[in-house]
Amino acid sequence: MQAYQREFVDLALDLGALKFGDFTLKSGRQSPYFFNAGQLSSGRAAAMLARCYANVIHEHYQDYDVIFGPAYKGIPLAALTAAALYDQHGVDVPYAFNRKEAKQHGEGGNIVGAALSGKVVIVDDVITAGTAIRESVEMIRAAGASVGGIVISIDRQERGQGALSAVQEVEHATGVNVAAIATLADLVTLLSQESEHTAHLAAVREYQRRYSIASE
Repeated sequence: MQAYQREFVDLALDLGALKFGDFTLKSGRQSPYFFNAGQLSSGRAAAMLARCYANVIHEHYQDYDVIFGPAYKGIPLAALTAAALYDQHGVDVPYAFNRKEAKQHGEGGNIVGAALSGKVVIVDDVITAGTAIRESVEMIRAAGASVGGIVISIDRQERGQGALSAVQEVEHATGVNVAAIATLADLVTLLSQESEHTAHLAAVREYQRRYSIASE
């Protein structure tokens, strides 16, 4: 694991965004872990999360012109990530986000911030159904720009109703690579290395064996 991935998981555990136990997911599956990005809502969390997103972009994408955050959760992520890219990597890149409803007065339209042009990297929290991401891809392409990548916080690497995970479905539908700060495989690695979490390792590994695309 990269240092920033470990920092992200440790932060999620510390703030209760990542929990272990017995959780019922929307899919009806019983999961031994649960991730709630909404718990990462402090100043410290925002700063650390922004650095993680910036590190993922710096590692996976070298050619991009705009950072875009889908409303609503992607809005602060876009601004924070752009700031972290400059602060941590010296990259000054503009950012933009969308309104849920187009503005009918003033400058009008549904895009706030930089114009969507060149290659755009989308930042969001997680991909569940992928609806917001697909809509963002369509919006960016309709503006004449291209999507250079998508970054999310955590990838459960879990099959949906078919053989693909939610992330893979988005990649298949859009033709765009999705990168995550951490994956289920990373979580298993961390659990196996830190003694205070080994009690949860067997349950998470069994869940991975049953449902994860990473286990195949």
